[in-house]
This record gives sequence, C-alpha cells and structure tokens, in this order.
Amino acid sequence: MQDEADGADDTSVRVAVRVRPQNSKEKIEMNRICTSVADEEKQILLGEDKAFTFDYTFDMHIGQSAIFDSLAKNLIDGCLEGYNATLFAYGQTGSGKTYTMGTGFELSPSSSEAGIIPRAVSYLFGQIDAARRSATQRGLPLPEFKVVAQFLELYNEVLIDLLDVARDAKNKKSQVKIHENAEGGIYITGVSTRVVLSLEDHRQLAVSEEDSPFGVEPVANPEAQTMEFETLTAKFHFVDLAGSERLKRTGATGDRAREGISINCGLLALGNVISALGDRTKKGCHVPYRDSKLTRLLQDSLGGNSRTIMVACISPSDCDFMETLNTLKYANRARNIKNKVSINQDKTSKQIAALRAQLMALQSELDDYR
Repeated sequence: MQDEADGADDTSVRVAVRVRPQNSKEKIEMNRICTSVADEEKQILLGEDKAFTFDYTFDMHIGQSAIFDSLAKNLIDGCLEGYNATLFAYGQTGSGKTYTMGTGFELSPSSSEAGIIPRAVSYLFGQIDAARRSATQRGLPLPEFKVVAQFLELYNEVLIDLLDVARDAKNKKSQVKIHENAEGGIYITGVSTRVVLSLEDHRQLAVSEEDSPFGVEPVANPEAQTMEFETLTAKFHFVDLAGSERLKRTGATGDRAREGISINCGLLALGNVISALGDRTKKGCHVPYRDSKLTRLLQDSLGGNSRTIMVACISPSDCDFMETLNTLKYANRARNIKNKVSINQDKTSKQIAALRAQLMALQSELDDYR
C-alpha cells in the first residue's frame, strides 16, 4: 500500500521458522521429534494439536544455501536500491541461531556450512561487481559504492563497540549512544566504523569477534537514463539475539544468573514492542521502545523504515517442547507488524530528480503545443 504523502510503502515484517536437526545428545537420550513442517501451507506443527503459519518454513533437511537464497538475497538487492533491511534470529540457546546467521564459525562463504552473514557479504560484493561490469558494457559512468561495517554487542544493557581496540581497558565507559533524528530514524554515535573494500576486508574485521556486523551500508547508484548520479544509502542490520530460554531451566547462578536476567528483560521488552505493534486492538497505543537498548536499536526494524525478516530457530525434540512453543508464539505475533518503508535518497539528488521530472513534463507540454 502506497502512502502518497511521503512515497512510503507499508510492508509486513516477515517471519521464517527453521527447525534444526536433532543433536547427538538428544538422539542418545532417545528424545522424540515433536515438530513437523507442512511445506505447502507454510505451517509448523507442534505436538498433535498446535499449528502455526509463517511466511517461510524450513525443516531439518534444508541447507544453508537455500535459506540464504530465500531470505537474504532480495533484502540485499533492495539495499542497493536504497532500502534499509534487518534480519534477526530469535530462539533458545542451542536452537541454531548462530549457525544460521554465520556468526560462530570462520568459514569461507563458499563452504556449504557458511551462514547468512558471510554469504550476504559475498553476494553484496558480487552485485557491486556486476553493476560495474554492466555500466562498462553499456558505456555508462561507473557507479560508486562505499560499504562500511560496524560490530556491536549489547551486554547487560551496555553497548560494546567490538571494533574499538581499547574496549578492554579497565573502567573504560562505553561511548556508544543511541539517538533519534527528526524523522524518527535511529542512529548511533561513538561507534567505530570501518570501510570495507572487499570480502576479504570484511572477513578480517570479523576475526575473533562473536557478534554479527550490525550495519552494512552500500552507497550510490547511477541513473542510466539521464547519465547523472543519484545518491542512495541503506543500512542492513544483522542481529543474532541471545538465547530466550527461561532462567529456571538454565540453573545459572551468580554473574551468569544476572546476565540471564538482563537478557530476558531485553527479550521481554522486545516482546512488549512486538505485542504493541502487532495487536490490532492496540493500534495507536504507546510503543515501549525506550524500555531497553535492544528495542531502541531495533526501532527502525520494527514499525519503522526497514524491510525486516525474523528467523525463529527451534529444536525438534520433545525435551524442548515448552521453549519451542514459546518461540513460535513469540514469532507469530511479529507477523502483524507493519513497517513503513521508503528509499533513502540524498535530499539534493532527490530535489534534482524532482526538478528533472518537472522539466521533462514541461518539455512534453511544449512539444505537444508545437
């Protein structure tokens, strides 16, 4: 649906569910499989009487390549056209979030085990090369691209800049701050930004880091018909959320328990935001983005200017039945969220494009008059 006032499109947050295979421990303990996937209906069946419908469903046998092709390719193509995108993984610890996102292994993007992020970066630079080749073949000016990356970790409500070489210094207070601009968009200050010139550059940045890159920003595309450039920017947020399991089940104590409490508070705040945005009976009510830094970071992604996909990762085993049920309920609410998506175009080039359109219209009228 088009909003004529600002050229924005309403689009729903899409939700995918991935069922991981049983692990060795579950097989040894002879845990039963309690999930099944009805591919044509895009349904996940849990137990004998619980069914949930999603935008994408991936059963245990679906590989990394197919998941990337289904979820991430179109988002990256959209980024090159100036649309923001977010892809975030949710689920209990051990459900396959890190494996799916590709944040836990040092693998080549060509490896069959590589996750979404290394494949996404590889695909992005492939598309950039293809755009340059196409321009050369057509005798057009080469489009310019600038890709930058940031790595952030949210730990106990403190934002940590993983590219800050001095972050381990004692008593060093985090300088990373979250702000909101006049248009309601979220931006971050005090965080390191690295220009990425190639896939290898990105892999070097990712060495020894456990969290995913938070932003990838392609810049600039040519307007072929007029031989002039317009400037487009876009953010791609890859987010690997912490495990969502209940604290009672983990048996954690001390610092680990406090960490778990902080994680659950953030995920609860995220759930409250999803409920406020997704419940049609609460339309127009207050959305509690400010209840946690996690929800502030995801403000653009949920109800804002972003094409967003949530990947809910679940275990197939009956020992995780309640955690899986909670994850599916959580994910199901997100499908009702509407984002308002628009192209991020430089104001000057946008004005030039508008003036150009007016000039062409006037020229057409003049030609008709003659």
